[in-house]
Formats: sequence, C-alpha cells, structure tokens
Amino acid sequence: MNSSLPTSNYDYVIVGSGSAGAVLASRLTEDRNVNVLVIEAGPVDHGWDWRIHMPTALSYPMQSERYNWAYWTTPQKNLNNRRMETPRGRVYGGSSSINGMAYVRGHALDYNRWASDPGLANWDYAHCLPYFRKANTRNEDSNGDDYHGGNGPQHVTTGACKNPLYKAWIKAGEQAGYPVTTDQNGYRQEGVGTMDMTVYKGRRWSTSRAYLRPAMKRPNLTVRHKALALRIVFDGKRAVGVDYQHEGGVKRAAVDRELIVSGGSINSPKLLMLSGIGPAAHLKEHDIAVVQDLPGVGENLQDHLELYVQQECTQPISLHRVLNPWGKLKVGLEWYLFKTGLGASNHFEAGGFIRSRAGVQHPDIQYHFLPAAMNYNGSGAAENDGFQAHVGPMRSKSRGTIRLASANPADRPIVDPNYMSHPEDWEEMRASVRLTREIFAQNAFDDLRGGEISPGKDVQTDAEIDAWVAQHTESAYHPSCSCKMGSDDMSVVDGDTKVHGIEGLRVVDSSIMPTISSGNLNAPTIMIGEKAADIIRGQSLPPSDAPFWVNPEWETQQR
Repeated sequence: MNSSLPTSNYDYVIVGSGSAGAVLASRLTEDRNVNVLVIEAGPVDHGWDWRIHMPTALSYPMQSERYNWAYWTTPQKNLNNRRMETPRGRVYGGSSSINGMAYVRGHALDYNRWASDPGLANWDYAHCLPYFRKANTRNEDSNGDDYHGGNGPQHVTTGACKNPLYKAWIKAGEQAGYPVTTDQNGYRQEGVGTMDMTVYKGRRWSTSRAYLRPAMKRPNLTVRHKALALRIVFDGKRAVGVDYQHEGGVKRAAVDRELIVSGGSINSPKLLMLSGIGPAAHLKEHDIAVVQDLPGVGENLQDHLELYVQQECTQPISLHRVLNPWGKLKVGLEWYLFKTGLGASNHFEAGGFIRSRAGVQHPDIQYHFLPAAMNYNGSGAAENDGFQAHVGPMRSKSRGTIRLASANPADRPIVDPNYMSHPEDWEEMRASVRLTREIFAQNAFDDLRGGEISPGKDVQTDAEIDAWVAQHTESAYHPSCSCKMGSDDMSVVDGDTKVHGIEGLRVVDSSIMPTISSGNLNAPTIMIGEKAADIIRGQSLPPSDAPFWVNPEWETQQR
C-alpha cells in the first residue's frame, strides 16, 4: 500500500474502544502472535476523575463534552419538534464509561427473532447465552450457573434495595399481579424485582476496566487516544487500512488481516459512509466516491424512549435528603475513602419488565425504579421527597436514519430517529402511564404515596396523555440497528459481522443488531463483542440448553 502518510502495520485495527471494541481488543490479543491497534477518539478514563468512576455521579460524564460526543437529534415532528439529547461515549470504554450502568441482557426471544433470518441461525439465544456467561461474573459468584459465568471480566452487582421504597415497588408490583423475579438476566425476565449494575467493589465497571486496561499490559496491543478515524482505505474491494488524525497530524494504520469498526450506532455508519460504503445516491450528494452501494447503512435506526411517572413521598426517606451540597459532599467523601455508601450505587436497584396487553408474547415495557424524583441527567429534582418509575416501550416500530451532514469527518452526522412515527408506539406509551399508575396505587405505597407530580392528576384521557408524552418523553440513550446484520437487501453485515461486498472489514457493535433488544444495550453489546471475537478467531462455544420462561397464558392474559 503506497502512502505518503506515516504508516504502521497491524494484524487488526479496531476503531473504537467501547462496549464491543474493548472486548475485541482483549480477546484478540490473547493470541500473542497478532498485533492489534485500537483507535479511540476520546481521552483516557483517568482513575483520578471521580466523575467517571463513582456510580452515583453518572449524570456528570453523560453531560460532559470531554467524554461525550454530545449528539442531538433533528427536530422530532411527533414530539413537538423537540431536539433530543443523544449522548455517546468518547473515552476509553466508550458509552460503558458514561452510561447508567444498568446490566440487562434482554429477552431470549429477542435473539431468537434475530435468528429467524436464515443467515443468522447462530445468533439465537442458545448461541448467545454462552457469550453472556463468558463475559459475566455476578456478585463475585465464582461458581456461576446456567445463566451466569463465574470468572468473566465483566463484574456486575445486584441492587441491595435497602431503601424501603425499593421494597415497596417490588411489593406493589406483586400486588398488581406481576411475578417477582430475582434475576432479570436469568430464567425469567418478566416481572418486578432487583436489577444488576456494572459496578464492582463500589466502582463503575466499564469495559475499559474489565477488558481494555488489563489487555494493555500485553506487548501486542497498542491503544491511541484522541485519535479520530477519518476514512477507511481500500485496495479495490478490500479494506487495507484507516487514516486517522492524531497528535496534530494524519497517520495511516495498515491492516494485514482485518479492520473492525466498533464506533457505535452513530459513528459506525458515519465512518462507513465517509469511506464510500452506503447508499450510493447519498454518498454522491457529498461527492464521496462509491466503493460499495449498501442502502442499509444508516437505515433501521432504533432506540428506546422513556417517561418519568413521579410521586411525592410522604416520608423523608428518598434521595432528596442528600441532593443538597452538604449531602453530596458526605456521599462523595464516603465513596472516595471507602467505595461504599450511596455513592457506590447507580440507584437503579429495582425495576421490572411487563407486557402491555394480552397477545404480547414477552415483555414490551421496562421499568427502572428510582427512590427520587428527578431527570436522568440529574436536573429537575423535585422540591421535596419523591420517587419515580422510568418507564417505556421496548420494541418501538418507529425507524430512523443516520446521514452525513458533509464529507468532513469533523462534522456531526444527522441523527433522525423519527420517534413515535408508528401508531402502536402511542398505544404502548399510554399503557406505560396507566399501568405504572396502577402499580403506584397498590397498598404497598399507602404509607409512602403523596400526590402525583408527573404527569399529574389533570392528565387522564388518551389525548391528554399523548400531549404530555409529546412534550416530556426522552431518549433512554439506546441508539442501535443502523448497520444491521442479516441476509436481506438492507443488511450491512452478514452473520460473521463481515460487511457485505467488502473483504477485510467488519462492524462489531450495537449497530449490527437487526432489531433492538428488550432492555439496556450495554450487556448485549458486550456479548456481541465476545461472540464476534470467537468468530474472527475461528472458534465458538457450544450452544446452551438453558430454558427460559414465557407466560403460558400470554395469548389471553396481560399478567
């Protein structure tokens, strides 16, 4: 490969050090005979920066442009033309370093749905579960079980639920007729119960901590931070390298085996299109030479929306008591000294998965319960004690797009999720509000429940709920599916994560999901990284025969 640029050669180059990229870096360098380069656009996740590592401080990195691409959507016509925040991690560990740390795998049927594509037979639950197990250690359980590994690098902690509000939530859900599940990531997702978080010994356990940093001790791994990928370099239809900006200049990394794009569901399609892979007409609009016409690049964008149903709390037991400067100082000091106390939790310690109606086979509504009334980003806290349920549909039928604003890699792409464009999404949102109100009305909350803060007692009819949803719903920050895996004309990669029509190029991250999984996306993305690493290395784990629960009366009963 001829180039006037400073060039270095590697067996594999990985673009992005996030939830999948860090996994790949770790697993591929287990083979000491290969050399791997990771290119990360953001900075190092320094140990001294408590904003990243203290679980309760999750809103800080999420709002910081130091660690966040800080993307916004286009005005959403179905949501009063509001532009929506779309934070994405730009740091070692990617979004796993700035997210809410909820560890949720999704439902078994999500993966069986993927496998309905004839080219994705090995992406069913039986073939994915072994990789969830390989990645995972739950509550320092070295024995593991059929659903959890015992020595995986990705440690997760189950919420302790010491606050009586968590206990009231679980009891109220049970009183409303929903089962109690002790493990949303095990045999039965459906029901209310405790949640797992990517926290270990009181610290955020990102994929940087779990995978990347341990692997960086190996001589065959190089990681370059503050390095922006500009374009993929091709020799005909083969990817042979990537140009990137680093330390004030442009450099080239040549690949002897494969280039792996792990930039996430916004940046991966962006890089493909900047490099000439995508919808031909769109590329020509920006005078980009077409290497491969793939109309599915940037299509099929999916996300989760959520609402906050909030109640006043009649007892001074919520997190409101520590939201003042003195309270925050005490929480922070205990965490800094001992890695214990309220600072060691993301506070999403309980939640649930329910079905919105009879005829839905597996849960389509997710809950995160919080013993406080405030926005996800830390703003808008209630004046007094309160509690809330983050609630929203899991499998929206709306589909959006990622498009280039220009051929300049420094320009932000155009993110249009096209939220709430399908009528069924509105039905599920109304159900989310009404079913949550029903849970909050149960006897378990009688001694704790004050007035409804949000939506408020004046919001009751379908029209009133719709208007409130349009003004107040927010993204759960789960963009996905924009470079989908499959065998149809709109797929971008095949079942081996290889880009259709191109040699030496893969995409491995949440963008390759054919459809969004039911829950938070960090855990499935780690699984995708683990499974792809084995595919690349020509090996695989045997499928699991572990069963999973589906309500036998799902066709006729909602609960």
